Amino acid sequence: MSKRIEERGYITPEVLVSTGWVQEHLNDPEIRIAESNEDPLLYSSNHIPGAVEIDWTRDLNDPVRRDYLNREGFEGLMRRIGATRETTIVLYGDKNNWWATYAFWVLQLFGHTRAKIMDGGRLKWVKEYRPVSREVPRYPATQYQAPERDNTSFRAFRDQVLQHLQKKQPLVDVRSPEEYRGERLHMPEYPNEGALRGGHIPGALNIPWGCAVNTEDGTFKDSVELRKIYLDENKLHPGDNVIAYCRIGERSSHTWFVLRYLLGFTNVRNYDGSWTEWGNMVQVPIENPSVGTRHEAAA
Repeated sequence: MSKRIEERGYITPEVLVSTGWVQEHLNDPEIRIAESNEDPLLYSSNHIPGAVEIDWTRDLNDPVRRDYLNREGFEGLMRRIGATRETTIVLYGDKNNWWATYAFWVLQLFGHTRAKIMDGGRLKWVKEYRPVSREVPRYPATQYQAPERDNTSFRAFRDQVLQHLQKKQPLVDVRSPEEYRGERLHMPEYPNEGALRGGHIPGALNIPWGCAVNTEDGTFKDSVELRKIYLDENKLHPGDNVIAYCRIGERSSHTWFVLRYLLGFTNVRNYDGSWTEWGNMVQVPIENPSVGTRHEAAA
C-alpha cells in the first residue's frame, strides 16, 4: 500500500490529492473535477459523479494548427465547465494520469495554478469501488478571463532543443526503451506511426515515464524512490535546465510534473513537438542504436 501523500517527502505535496479526498469534495462548489483520457469512450461509460470531461484533442488543441488552444479558446473551455480563476481543478484519467498531467500542464500555460492531480487516476477510483455516474453535469457558465498563453516557462520548442544540445544540457526521453533505441516509432502494443525515422535526440537520457508510478495502483512513487531514479541513477540535479520529450508531449508532461512538483526541479520544460516533430525534421541530429548510426545536423 502506498504511503499517504503527505508522508512521501514531495517538494510540493499539495498538487496531489487522494481518491478519498476527492470523494469527500464531490459537492464542494469551489472544486471542479475533470476527467481527461486517452480513450474517448471511457468518460461516457462512467465517471466520477459531477466530473466534467476535458478531451485532449477536442478541448486542448487547435483544430487546424499543431498547437494548443489560444487564450480565447482556453477562456471558452473554462467558462463552459463553470470554472473561475478561484476554482480548483482536480484532474484524473486513464493510463496512470497521462492525459490528466497533460491537461494540468496546459492549465499552467495559462496561469491557472489552482490545479491538482488525483493520485492513482481513474483506475484506482474504480478498483476501490467508489461511486460513478453516467450523468453529464451542466454548470452555469462563467466569465473566465485568462492571460495570454505562456510559451516560455514550461514549454520548449525545437530551436531551444538544438541550443540545449549545443550546451550539453540534459534531455530526458521518457518513451519506452524500444522507441528510444529506434526499434519502434510508437509505444509498444500500438501501431508504428508518427515519424519517418526512429531513434532519439543525441545525448538524451532514457527514463521511461512509468518509472515514476507504482504498478499495483498507479500512484506516484515516494520521493526516496524518485530521487534514486532521477538523481542517483541518472545524475540529474534539481538545479539543472531540463527538457523532457516523448512522441507528442503527453508522457513527457507526466515526467515534467514529477520533476517540477514532486522533486522540486526549478527549470524543467516539456518539448511537446517531441519525436513526431524531431523524427520528421530535415537535417537535425539523431541517434539510432538499432541500426548503429548517428546522424549529425548539416553545417
